[in-house]
Amino acid sequence: YSTDFEVHRNWLAITHNLPLSQWYYEATSEWTLDYPPFFAWFEYALSHIAKYFDPQMLVVENLNYTSHATVFFQRLSVIFTDTLFIYAVHECCRCVNGKRAAKDILEKPTFILAVLLLWNFGLLIVDHIHFQYNGFLFGLMLLSVARLCQKRYLEGALLFAVLLHFKHIYVYVAPAYGIYLLRSYCFTANNADGSLKWRSFSFLHVTLLGLIVCLVSALSLGPFLVLGQLPQVISRLFPFKRGLCHAYWAPNFWALYNAMDKALTVIGLKCNFLDGTKIPKASMTGGLVQEFQHTVLPSVTPLATLMCTFIAILPSVFCLWFKPQGPRGFLQCLVLCALSSFMFGWHVHEKAILLAILPLSLLSIQRAKDAGIYLILTTTGHFSLFPLLFTPPELPIKILLMLLFTVYSFSSLKSLFRREKPLLNWLETIYLIQLVPLEIFCEIIFPLTPWKWHFPFVPLLLTSVYCALGITYAWLKLYISVLTERISVRQKAE
Repeated sequence: YSTDFEVHRNWLAITHNLPLSQWYYEATSEWTLDYPPFFAWFEYALSHIAKYFDPQMLVVENLNYTSHATVFFQRLSVIFTDTLFIYAVHECCRCVNGKRAAKDILEKPTFILAVLLLWNFGLLIVDHIHFQYNGFLFGLMLLSVARLCQKRYLEGALLFAVLLHFKHIYVYVAPAYGIYLLRSYCFTANNADGSLKWRSFSFLHVTLLGLIVCLVSALSLGPFLVLGQLPQVISRLFPFKRGLCHAYWAPNFWALYNAMDKALTVIGLKCNFLDGTKIPKASMTGGLVQEFQHTVLPSVTPLATLMCTFIAILPSVFCLWFKPQGPRGFLQCLVLCALSSFMFGWHVHEKAILLAILPLSLLSIQRAKDAGIYLILTTTGHFSLFPLLFTPPELPIKILLMLLFTVYSFSSLKSLFRREKPLLNWLETIYLIQLVPLEIFCEIIFPLTPWKWHFPFVPLLLTSVYCALGITYAWLKLYISVLTERISVRQKAE
């Protein structure tokens, strides 16, 4: 079983047995509580059901405890909470423009969207094989998106505020929510050219949004503020000492940066430009979650990643403010914020790519260009999750599930846009096809070589770097597409 079973078993035990004042101090297990308070209360609620399955799972000292009843309960809890995700997908499908002609229901945009979301390969393996509650959390996010698209702004704001206090990774997309609500809800009218009508600014609407944020934050963090434990909670939520990259590098800009540093180090040692005795033994390819220093390139600090992320999301936020383009513009900004944060964030997990893939599904059924970007990002992003399932019995399962979802994605979107030019060009097609030999080498050939014992990190490095190229390309292509679209709209208006 994955370590996440023990992570959540420990959180069940902590919240069930210990008083609130000890939740964010308990450290019997290495898997300390590092999610916001709403998720802790979520675990607390689950623990009162878990005790009827196996009370031993709720003993804090029972480290790495497992039983059939424990695993059954944890699996069942994920399936049950996924009902929110199913409802959110239904609401998102209601927001889709279904005017495109289709011969049967299987070719309808709403049906395709439902399948792309409900049977998303990445979400399926992360939640139901690896084990997490992302379906429940993404359900909150998609439901908030649906409410904003339906112009139910206060409901959307409330859902997103609640989501942030369930899992703080969603702060990545907070700029998109903040700007869209300010632009579309707080300003109640625009001029004929689409520019802001400053006199239409509503202080009442701003006040209502502020009240929602303050009340949700008070409900979540208030008890810890009263206990004087807010700094401790913040330190658990943002553990910057974990290092720039996760144990397995997320396929982002820093994976390419790390690989470049390693390549330059090897060249430097071969050419005697570097002193091997001065290179630290604990390196970023050790497979550990820790701080490390780059050898040749400048080492990266949390502040540097924050600045890079801020600069990367800035153009998308400006586009949303000056040329909002309604819900479509909001979705574009949301995806770009998620991707930019994934590309440049500090200690990004590989699973965070789903934060961009799922909302991009809503755009993929609207325009052929978005569908092409979706296929590149989804195929590459999902492939990058393969190392999460590393045991031999899981190999055929993940390959089969990946093939089924990928074939459906390509065939359904190709059918939807069959009257338009091909969704991918020849270079993009070749790149995606190369994922096949990469998987064969990493999973079949490399384990049979003696390199396995000396360079165990090589398959992860190759997967991360190669997928980073595709995700970077999709990010740049989406950015160019959005900027081009905004310029085109402006020219037509003039």
